[in-house]
Amino acid sequence: MSSSPVGETQLSVLLSTLRPQLHPATFVFATLPTAQLPEGLTPICQFREAEGWTLIVPQAQAEQAQLPYQYPCRMITLTVHSSLAAVGMLAAITQALAAEGISTNVVSAYFHDHLFVAGDRVEATLHCLAQLSASSTR
Repeated sequence: MSSSPVGETQLSVLLSTLRPQLHPATFVFATLPTAQLPEGLTPICQFREAEGWTLIVPQAQAEQAQLPYQYPCRMITLTVHSSLAAVGMLAAITQALAAEGISTNVVSAYFHDHLFVAGDRVEATLHCLAQLSASSTR
């Protein structure tokens, strides 16, 4: 087993190569008391908390399963392969988005980070990320 970081760790490289990819579906956050999923529900993320399971699922699936949900949003994947040990990338991104009044929920996975933003803020988010990336290449 390797304990050395996999993926990019240099902040300037990470920010200059974010390459955000917008996914077409609208996602929502829902919760269940157990890991027992309703038929037809395929979460892209599930996380166990003391209060129950948090799920991120396509909105259409949540509605089909009559599952109450919150925060309809779009997913933007930062396609740069960031290391789980990288320092500062998400801080820089969330700070830039906060300055524009953009709420984001971030999920860090093994290869990439994923931003969940309200549907009406997608274009502003992509513009903000492009500006951040461009300013990091200078």
